[in-house]
Amino acid sequence: MADHIELIVEKFPSQQEANALLARLYDVVEPDMVYGEPVTQGEYTVITAREVTMALGVGYGGGGGVSPSGQNGETAESMEKEEESGGQSAGYGGGGGGGGTATGRPVAVIEIGPSGVRVEPIVDPTKIAVAMFTTLGTMGVMLLKMVRQARAI
Repeated sequence: MADHIELIVEKFPSQQEANALLARLYDVVEPDMVYGEPVTQGEYTVITAREVTMALGVGYGGGGGVSPSGQNGETAESMEKEEESGGQSAGYGGGGGGGGTATGRPVAVIEIGPSGVRVEPIVDPTKIAVAMFTTLGTMGVMLLKMVRQARAI
């Protein structure tokens, strides 16, 4: 069964906090995520191995404004609004956000015993079925395109 860890989804008031999120997401993927704790029974030790997938995204936006001196390509309308506000600068700001997730699923069992090391893969029938249907779908679409192209000639 797949392990799933929902990490973080939040807003950031600064670029430094967005960078801190990236650092926390990278800290999640460490050897403990990939290899399980060894279990020893008699002369045998078993270690599980996982496939770890991580996805993340971070964005940050800035801001801008209009100075009271009439620069920055102001229109007559924006200058009137500025005069109404007492000649002060008008501006706006931005922010950022991000999020990420990490998942792990078992892919193998490593067995260490008196006769040596043996690695037993864990077969995931769901992944095989998805790959098969994706391949068949792609082949069907390509065949349809080839038939349409042949009829057009």
